[in-house]
Amino acid sequence: MNILIKPIITEKATHLSENKNQYTFLVNGEANKIQIKSAVEVNYGVKVKKVSTIICGSQRKKRYTKNGIQNGKTNSSKKAIVSIAEGDRIDFYDNL
Repeated sequence: MNILIKPIITEKATHLSENKNQYTFLVNGEANKIQIKSAVEVNYGVKVKKVSTIICGSQRKKRYTKNGIQNGKTNSSKKAIVSIAEGDRIDFYDNL
């Protein structure tokens, strides 16, 4: 089971990483905080202090087409906000 799917790089997530040393990841929905902590420590080589998780539910969407109204929904997802120790940094742009 792949725990970390991808890092979330948005304006709010960048602000958290620069000012509070917290990084945001999209994670597997079945992963718990202990698994997320160990995956971040192994993949990025940093010391994790705290892990907060958020389950974002699916959103209902409606499209108006010439065949009528098409109803659908997006997939639900799980995010993790990881606080790391002072002095440690994660650079997502070093591999570009």
